[in-house]
Amino acid sequence: MTQIPDLPATEGTAGANTAGESHSEALLEDPQFRAAVVDLLGALAYGELIAFERLAEDAKMAPTLEDKAALAAMATAEFQHFTMLRDRLAELGADPTEAMQPFVRPLTEFHERTAPADWLESLVKAYVGDGIATDFYREVAQHLDPKTRQLVQEVLADTGHAEFAVERVRAAIERDPKVSGRLALWGRRLMGEALSQAQRVAAERDALSALVVGGMDLKGFDLAEIGRMFARLTENHVRRMAALGLSA
Repeated sequence: MTQIPDLPATEGTAGANTAGESHSEALLEDPQFRAAVVDLLGALAYGELIAFERLAEDAKMAPTLEDKAALAAMATAEFQHFTMLRDRLAELGADPTEAMQPFVRPLTEFHERTAPADWLESLVKAYVGDGIATDFYREVAQHLDPKTRQLVQEVLADTGHAEFAVERVRAAIERDPKVSGRLALWGRRLMGEALSQAQRVAAERDALSALVVGGMDLKGFDLAEIGRMFARLTENHVRRMAALGLSA
C-alpha cells in the first residue's frame, strides 16, 4: 500500500505531539478508556480470526492454483495480525478470549448475512466490505494511545488483497460486462450491512461508543463529527466501487 510519508515535526508540533502522547498514555490508567481499548482490540482480533477462516474458505472457490496460493498467503497474514492483537490484549492485562466474546455473535451474523454466492462476490466482499470496516477502525484509532494506535494501523495495512481483488473483478467484467450489474448491487448491499453493523457493535458497548464519538475526555457527543465520519466512509466506498469498475 502506498502511503504519504509523514511530514517532519517542527519544534512546536513535536512538543504538542509529546504532550498529546503523554495524555493518551495517561488515559490508559482510566478504567473506562482501558475498557474501550480492550473492546476495540477484541473486535479487531475476532475480525482478523474470521478473516483468516474466510480467506481459507474462499480459496476453495478460486479458479486457479495461483489464486489459491495468493489467498493462502493473505490468510497467513491475517492470522499474524490476530496474534499481534492477542498479544497486545494480554499486555494490557485482558483475557483475549473474553475480549473477543462480545463480538462473536454480531460479527458472525454479519458474515452469515453477507455470505458470497460465488468467487466474484467473495472478491467484492473482501475489497468493499473489509474496506468499510478498515476505514471505521482507522477513524476510531485516532483516539487511542500511541502504542495501540500504531498496532492498529499496522494490522489494518493492506496485505495485497486490494490489488488482487481489483485486478480479478475488472478482468471478469471485461470478459462478461453483464456481471457488473449484479456485483454493483452486491457492493451496495455490503455497504448498508457494514454501516449498520458498525453502529450496532458500537451501540452495544458503552465504552467503545464513547471512543467512537471522539475519545473519553470529550464533553458530550459530537454528533456533527459522527455525521462527517460516516460521510467519509461513504466517500471511500464510492472510490472503491469505482476502482472495481462498478457504480455505487
